[in-house]
Amino acid sequence: MATDNLCPTKPEPTLSFVQGLVVGQLSVVLLIAAFIRFFIFGDPPSPEVTASIRATERRSRTLAHRQSLLTLRAPSVGQRQPKKPSVLRSTPTLTIESILNKTYYNVDSHQPESLDWFNVLVAQTIAQFRSDAQHDDAILNSLTKALNGTSRPDFLDEIKVTELTLGEDFPIFSNCRIIPVDEDGLSLEIRNGGGIPGQGGAAGARAKLLEGSRLQARMDVDLSDMITLALETKILLNYPKRLTAVLPVALAVTVVRFSGTLSISFIPSNSSQSTPTMMTFSFLDDYRLDFSIRSLVGSRSRLQDVPKIAQLIESRLHRWFDERAVEPRFQEIALPSLWPRMKNTRGPGDESLDGLSSADVSLGKGKGREVMNDLREEARKEAQAESAVAGVSARSELNHDNLRYRRPRGRDSFSMPGTLPGIDLNLPT
Repeated sequence: MATDNLCPTKPEPTLSFVQGLVVGQLSVVLLIAAFIRFFIFGDPPSPEVTASIRATERRSRTLAHRQSLLTLRAPSVGQRQPKKPSVLRSTPTLTIESILNKTYYNVDSHQPESLDWFNVLVAQTIAQFRSDAQHDDAILNSLTKALNGTSRPDFLDEIKVTELTLGEDFPIFSNCRIIPVDEDGLSLEIRNGGGIPGQGGAAGARAKLLEGSRLQARMDVDLSDMITLALETKILLNYPKRLTAVLPVALAVTVVRFSGTLSISFIPSNSSQSTPTMMTFSFLDDYRLDFSIRSLVGSRSRLQDVPKIAQLIESRLHRWFDERAVEPRFQEIALPSLWPRMKNTRGPGDESLDGLSSADVSLGKGKGREVMNDLREEARKEAQAESAVAGVSARSELNHDNLRYRRPRGRDSFSMPGTLPGIDLNLPT
């Protein structure tokens, strides 16, 4: 009975405290090594795979947006025509169908157009922009101000631009075509579920489908260049006290290639809402944007070209571009009035340019004003000098006349030419 009441002995642990500590430390070291190996220094996927994944995500997002628009769109209600002044003659309503007929453009059979002339104009504009940037630090100051704005976090030091390359090549636009879209920017082929009705008996359905739509120009754009922006900053650790640790970081982002489809359309002005004519542009979701990102972290033991840093920056740049200029998002620009006005006229026939030579006429507006001010100042000085000379001559003539009239003359005596002085011709009678 006594032996039955005894407590059973506990088994002793097989591992000692030191052995457990060693195993724990080894597990932590292995975990850190795996994190550094696979997360920081892991091989990034190929650019083709990354571009394909991003294109699939953008396409699914665009299709979901279109499906929601087609599902939730209410039936279109006829718009009330504004009351026109009685002075103006009434004109037939200008529709998309009439515009296409008057311009002899068939959206079904018209061949895409090349934009060689447009490429030349764009190249001249970009070349002038690059030339101005070489002589002016405005773009550098704007970038520095934008990077160090109010949105800069506290753990980042001042961001400095160390390199800026605007490239040497130019974008090439091609394959331009005109398509009708609805008020939401969706192609009428998507809205109609397969295509716009053709000719013949479907003319009425075609005109009804084009009613309330607008025209959109779509063109392919391709750019292969080296546009580089290099930055330098420091990551600050302000805990537990300020500037506990400082980590220098240098980044260089280069745009290697961009290809996509640009869509441009115009929104007419609305007099009732006092809105001007707007130009909208956006890129379709099938674009390709490739970057080359170089990084340098640390001051003594430096980490160069960390793949995860490159993936993080590239992902943020793609997100920034998608949220601003990729459909269904678009950029909207207000256009100025194109009505000819005298204040906007420039040329030899302008009254404000009278008196200038042919070389001065080609000067800019600011330079022309300076020349006109100089000419007016010289004319004013010449007029003052002439008036001063005229005043002096008038005073001299006046003094000469006064001296002539002051000459004493006898009332009963006079002199004749050729007589000797002192001889009086008034003989006594």
